[in-house]
Amino acid sequence: MDLKTQLLFFFSALGAFNGIIVGIFFLFYAKPKHRSHLFLGLLLLALSIRVGKSVFYYFSYDLADVYIQIGLFACWFIGPLLYFYTKSALEINRTIKKEVKVHFSILMLIALTLFIGFPRAQYEDLWFSVFIQSIYTQWIIYVAISGYLIWKHYTKLRTVKNSIPSFKFWFLSIYIGNTIICIAFNTAHYTSYIVGALSFSFVFYLLILLLLFAKKRNELLFLNPPKYLDKSINTKEAQLWINKLENLMKEEQVFKDTNITLPKIAKKLAISPNRLSMLLNDTMKISFSNYLNKKRIEEAQKIIKNNPNYSLETISFDCGFNSKSAFYAAFKKHTGKTPSKYRDLTNS
Repeated sequence: MDLKTQLLFFFSALGAFNGIIVGIFFLFYAKPKHRSHLFLGLLLLALSIRVGKSVFYYFSYDLADVYIQIGLFACWFIGPLLYFYTKSALEINRTIKKEVKVHFSILMLIALTLFIGFPRAQYEDLWFSVFIQSIYTQWIIYVAISGYLIWKHYTKLRTVKNSIPSFKFWFLSIYIGNTIICIAFNTAHYTSYIVGALSFSFVFYLLILLLLFAKKRNELLFLNPPKYLDKSINTKEAQLWINKLENLMKEEQVFKDTNITLPKIAKKLAISPNRLSMLLNDTMKISFSNYLNKKRIEEAQKIIKNNPNYSLETISFDCGFNSKSAFYAAFKKHTGKTPSKYRDLTNS
């Protein structure tokens, strides 16, 4: 193998190898977890396996049939994975779990029928004349459907403030890159079989450079970037703030103030409102309003036990509720009983 051929092999194979690594990263390690990461990771893996097969087949025509079939098997899922990545990244339908299961069950059934029922080694002519072309045609169809979804929802891309132009550039780069690779493989008869692999390497490294040099990576990867992505609170610090918050509630009982707000509590704790919100939502797994109501109901339970003759309406206002109905609803939610039922059971 001369130097030119070695360089060609190196650059065409390098994209496939690194694509597998990045695909695994998006599948298992990318944070915060997002549905689009699953499909992007699987899409990169499928593309990398397909491209890797092409590279080794180009430089070694006696490649075992099993590796060729693995590459074609991966190719069968590239289009569908692009389609579902498009839907999840654009947040077109937040409840696609059933659609994904049905979709991939059918695709897997067809794939197993083809790859097990018609092994390439025994049906080589059929694969070259029908099956391979069908796989590429299916890929083109999904690219077209994904393009239609992007066109249909372009207004969403254009109007979302948080992620323009970063997310739009990243997302469209993935789609356009996939389209280029698809065209390269479908026109290999007119150019060269290795063009698809080289196209993948080129597109892949452009995306990696974009990812590495992005100033705000969350705005690059998400249509609606999750809050607090780069400002996580470690366990030790979180426990410290939780203790301070609990002490504030116990000593000053600020929850009794009907006009209390998260910024007011944050000011008392000398913490930013965003930081306090993150502490409640991400660490304590409770919203601010539910946290306040929990403290109010705990106080109401104490009053009911110690002062059975107090009216429930008086107790509700003393604990910080601004209406009797809100008190009843919160009490039932946190205790499973109405205030009157709780009082009857407590003082019976």
